[in-house]
Amino acid sequence: MGSMPVRHFVKYTFLKVDPAWRRLDDERRAEDKREFIAACEDFADGHLLRAFSLVGTRGDADLMLLSQAQNLERIHEFHVVLAQSGLMKWCEIPYSFLAMTKPSEYSDESRLEVRPGHGSYLFVYPFVKTRAWYALPADERWRIMQEHIRVGREYPSVDLNTSYSFGLDDQEFVVAFETDEPADFLDLVQRLRTTESSSYTLRDTPTFTCIACSVSRALGALDGAALAETVVADLQS
Repeated sequence: MGSMPVRHFVKYTFLKVDPAWRRLDDERRAEDKREFIAACEDFADGHLLRAFSLVGTRGDADLMLLSQAQNLERIHEFHVVLAQSGLMKWCEIPYSFLAMTKPSEYSDESRLEVRPGHGSYLFVYPFVKTRAWYALPADERWRIMQEHIRVGREYPSVDLNTSYSFGLDDQEFVVAFETDEPADFLDLVQRLRTTESSSYTLRDTPTFTCIACSVSRALGALDGAALAETVVADLQS
């Protein structure tokens, strides 16, 4: 047996921009975005950072950053630097989930890192089980989870990443499903409602439909202005 794999902290940070920011002049907004991108690029050098847009899928959040590091201090520092950007002066954080990677009790599939994914969509929600679930014998919980896992495998286009929040945040797990096919994910969730394990779910909302994109594209969606065009204009002026 080798040594235990290194566990990572995983942070889901949801941002909502003040509509007043959109009324600032183009140059000011472009500068605010550049500072935000610089903070993201600094962290992404050596750490997993992914950006998603929620414009058009959610009314209470516009953008989500998924950051991951072995060290909680690094996640902290990233958010401190991010807060110094012009854009963050206009943003609030309506949702925030902190978790850690950990091997699953019920499956051998690797869940040790939120894998750098390639799906067009990420579906994220906090998850809490009932106390009755934890009162069940370990072998009974294992048996119930095998059905849950079996149903999941019927939808190979949907990739599951589970991270653990016990004691770190309000939820017990943060569940993130990645896919190019939202219809497959919808069908999977509907099927999972019929499983025995579903009766032990206490809470699995809010749920976020996130569109994978670059940081600059996620920022461009905030005001409809493509950052690239602004940069080109600056070079030409």
